Amino acid sequence: MIKTLTPVALALSLLAAGLSAPAFAQTPPSAPTAYEVVKSQYAANARGDLDGMLSTLAPDVRWTEMEGFPYHGTYIGKQAIVDNVVKRVGSEWDNYTFTLERLIDAGDVVVGIGRYSGTYRKTGKFMTARVAHVWEVKDGKISRFEQFADTLLIDRAVSGGR
Repeated sequence: MIKTLTPVALALSLLAAGLSAPAFAQTPPSAPTAYEVVKSQYAANARGDLDGMLSTLAPDVRWTEMEGFPYHGTYIGKQAIVDNVVKRVGSEWDNYTFTLERLIDAGDVVVGIGRYSGTYRKTGKFMTARVAHVWEVKDGKISRFEQFADTLLIDRAVSGGR
């Protein structure tokens, strides 16, 4: 006579014998939500952790800085973002920061609202400007970023104007 074990009985028998349950019975870890990915991006930014920031990005991420912003354009891939945005911000500004005021969860799209502030080195002018970031997340990585900023206030610092 052959006995048939239920999946629960099989798992208990394997555990009692010191064996792990079959792989198909294990629940895979869930991927982070888009909100969690973007929150992690902002946390890494606040720490000044470039590797942490880059780890949230898809290899072919599409990154758009608004027309009128000093680093305007669309950059594809992590290295293009580092070369055209991150390095330039780091070399041209003192105490450049983004302060997150609100994070809005819209499923695969997340919107961050806050302020940029800093002093442009060449002019010595300080600025603070409102900004919105629109993030799209696919398969647990940021696939697209688009920035909307008050470019007039930023330009005044860069140009030395009023």
